[in-house]
Amino acid sequence: MPQYTELTTERLRLRAPLPGDAAALRLYAGDERVARTTLVIPHPYTEADAREFIVLTARWWHDGQAATWAITLANGGALIGCVGLTFTAEHRRAELGYWIAPAEWGHGYATEAARAVVAWAYGHGWERITAGHFVGNEASGRVLQKIGLQREGLLRKQYLRFGEWRDLVAYGGLRDDG
Repeated sequence: MPQYTELTTERLRLRAPLPGDAAALRLYAGDERVARTTLVIPHPYTEADAREFIVLTARWWHDGQAATWAITLANGGALIGCVGLTFTAEHRRAELGYWIAPAEWGHGYATEAARAVVAWAYGHGWERITAGHFVGNEASGRVLQKIGLQREGLLRKQYLRFGEWRDLVAYGGLRDDG
């Protein structure tokens, strides 16, 4: 796994999640509107969950399991979301995931952050990027399309989330897709 890398875009700074981010993580990831669009964020989401997540992201990076970035505004703003990749090294495949604080929805930050992370992944030899969104979260599908991933199918009743079966729209992209 390469050394941790901070990424910057025109409007964003992607950096390691830090202990000082715990309150913002609890607030934003703890928002039910965010948790319902993700597979793994628990609800309710406590500050202890946030502190554990910060510790785990460092371990995952070190162990080569995943790379997670806190999304902040480039002008030094506070955390507004997270973006990351979970790796399957054997197949040089990475799964993309992200979330943005509801107050920041509609500004293109998810697209900008995801595009930077996918470029980083391809630049570090990952051949395939996969991602998905639950049916009903079409905004996430538009993000995936804008960053060049292609819709590959619908996985019916793929996940049981908050007691409800959720269908997943699957996307993928290859390094040589252009």
